[in-house]
Amino acid sequence: MNRYLITAGILSALASLLHIGCIYFGASWYRFFGAGEHMAKLAEQGSLKPTMITAGIVIVLAIWSLFAFSAAGLIIKLPLMRLALITITAVYLLRGIGGIFIAATSVPTAIGNSNEFWLWSSAICLTFGVVHLIGVKQQWASL
Repeated sequence: MNRYLITAGILSALASLLHIGCIYFGASWYRFFGAGEHMAKLAEQGSLKPTMITAGIVIVLAIWSLFAFSAAGLIIKLPLMRLALITITAVYLLRGIGGIFIAATSVPTAIGNSNEFWLWSSAICLTFGVVHLIGVKQQWASL
């Protein structure tokens, strides 16, 4: 059992559940988690756009969780394990690093998010990415 990959799976699952919370609780959750005022207003207006975007994120994060659990040996071995884990780890790390650069520019307000959102969400993504990276490195030979 690879504790890092188990932790990675739990982190992605928790992120998925928080996104479900945004769909269920609506505008106040979109605002609290920094999705931007535009998304919050769309949710208040009953638009399906925030729900569809967030549902897509929920599905992706849930699948990523399954790949981490699979690599850790908790569930059946999924196909394309190495490719999936490399991609997942890279996305988390690149999002984390990229978000820091976005926060350092005037881009955040142009796309509807605050610098604070980009900084804390980048720290979260970097943490997730590092946990994945350590777990994948430890498990690589048996994937």
